[in-house]
Amino acid sequence: MRQIPDVFTAFAVFRRAAAHTTLRAMSDFGAPLPARIDRPIALVGLMGAGKTTVGRRLAKALGVKFFDADREIEAAADRSVVEIFSDFGEEAFRDGERKVIARLLENGPCVIALGGGAFANDNTRAIVKDKAISVWMKADLDTLMSRVSRRDTRPLLLTDDPRKVMADLMARRESAYAQADVAVDASSGSHAITVDAILEALGNAGLA
Repeated sequence: MRQIPDVFTAFAVFRRAAAHTTLRAMSDFGAPLPARIDRPIALVGLMGAGKTTVGRRLAKALGVKFFDADREIEAAADRSVVEIFSDFGEEAFRDGERKVIARLLENGPCVIALGGGAFANDNTRAIVKDKAISVWMKADLDTLMSRVSRRDTRPLLLTDDPRKVMADLMARRESAYAQADVAVDASSGSHAITVDAILEALGNAGLA
């Protein structure tokens, strides 16, 4: 196995956002918005939970920037996630992932969609817990499989039995995801409902 180049160190440093972001009184989806947030919101959970789509909507509702961690990793490495896994292995990917997420967390208030395995990594989870508000987007196995079957860009599911792989990932990662600050049900077909649920959960927990 070739040694992965340290392409992640070339990742561009993002401009820091203001220490606090003042928000509109109501979201576009009907839920009352928190008065302000002072740190990133990190969406965690298994592939297929809808983190990217919901993350974009949540960021718009909050009036902050959105980042997809996997897309930022691909930009930093100049290759796809599938290619990184194939060429260098999962361990190298997780190391680069941690570096990129650490830099994203320096942006101040924003929304970041993390890859499914990021929060399950002890080192990455510690950084996220220290710098961000973590939100676990939970979904049942049938919902997840229905969503991921539409794409073939999930390296861990490129097997003869992707459903079994997903079930195994659910079992192994649940204890890590459960350490998130809040959890919401993301099984609904409506992304707007999930955004509302996140905003409500953050408000109820006094986290924003």
